[in-house]
Amino acid sequence: MSYFQQAITELINRVKDAIGGETRLVQVLPQKPDFACIDWLQAQPLFPKFYWQSRDTQEEVVALGQLHTFTEPAPAYACISGEQRIWGGRSFDGQSDKNLDCPESFFFLPQIELIREETRWSLAVNFHHDKQLAVNALSSLKHQVASLLPLSAHVKQMSHSPEQPQWTQLVEQALTGIEQQAFKKVVLARKTTLELDAAICGTQLLKSSIEHNHQSFHFMLALDDTHCFLGSTPERLYQRLGAELYTEALAGTIGRGDSASQDMKLANWLSQDSKNLNENQFVVDDIIERLTPYSDVVEVEQEVRLVRLRKVQHLKRSIRAQLKAGVNGVQLLSCLQPTAAVAGLPRKESMAFIQQHEPFARSWYAGSMGYISHEKAEFCVAIRSAQVADEQVHLYAGAGIVPGSVAEHEWQELNKKMATLLSLITDHPPLGVAS
Repeated sequence: MSYFQQAITELINRVKDAIGGETRLVQVLPQKPDFACIDWLQAQPLFPKFYWQSRDTQEEVVALGQLHTFTEPAPAYACISGEQRIWGGRSFDGQSDKNLDCPESFFFLPQIELIREETRWSLAVNFHHDKQLAVNALSSLKHQVASLLPLSAHVKQMSHSPEQPQWTQLVEQALTGIEQQAFKKVVLARKTTLELDAAICGTQLLKSSIEHNHQSFHFMLALDDTHCFLGSTPERLYQRLGAELYTEALAGTIGRGDSASQDMKLANWLSQDSKNLNENQFVVDDIIERLTPYSDVVEVEQEVRLVRLRKVQHLKRSIRAQLKAGVNGVQLLSCLQPTAAVAGLPRKESMAFIQQHEPFARSWYAGSMGYISHEKAEFCVAIRSAQVADEQVHLYAGAGIVPGSVAEHEWQELNKKMATLLSLITDHPPLGVAS
């Protein structure tokens, strides 16, 4: 019997012996497992499944099975205790008239979590009075874990919503709205649908992305074995540690260069371009305004920094807040989501424009994914993301439209952002999409 199987057996015995009032047990593993977390997640029969890797790579979690589910996160606080966390996310437009099929949010208290904190590994189980449910869940875990095969499907067909002519019209409508002072900024998005010649697993795409896209949060939510939503996003919505809150303005984008000198030239241009600097400042101002009612102190990094990713470069400013007593994750989600970086400014007017004019429902894209607990919480913004269902993959990307935006330039920016995941599937995308 392997040490991992021994840990499961020990955890089962501890659950059986648990006394009243215990709701969570953690078994520390003596060494690193001989499988990748994402491979282990794929092998397991329990749903929902959630995968999380923090941007600094210090934490990695696989959450399996549902002890409780929540269509909104507020009631979860009464159901969790100690170090228990609920996992999931809020959609961008779920339950709106445009998207009644998508939930506004989905969170769950998992039965089982495999957790890596830096180099420390543990297996945790959550349970209530019916301990047999926990025993059954632990007993169902698969011990034989195969390594996921590399992606090998080819793209047969690619289509966009909107296609480029409609995109140009949308940008012009947005710029007219800005001129008429209906809003200051609106973020327009595109959904690109890939038809593949063979089915892929979302876990295959995510594993490849983890290997190639660094300085990113990596996440996946699968409610069943046919569909999943995943992403590798550079953007934090917020992190809360006690009463300390950390967030950021990530807005302003340029591609990467083909050489070090060209890369630096593009970076220098971005860091001095008034359009992109203004776009970043819009987001900073909006976050300050939203956090002020919930905070005693809000501090903003003075200098704009550059974040270099595999396909793009962004402008970023970090923001820290000291929260008022009693502020919780539900309030923070509502005040910060959707950010000006994915919706626009003012929020109500830009959201109304998106609802009316964008030709597709965003669902989980541009929402948030992460976890809530009593002591801490963290959410990323669900950009650089994909919906995977067998032979079909939907990719998403958005661009902020502000004074000075040019439709053709913004279209190319979408291509660069989408290449974060598209380039993992194909090196030769059809229809001229940049890789």
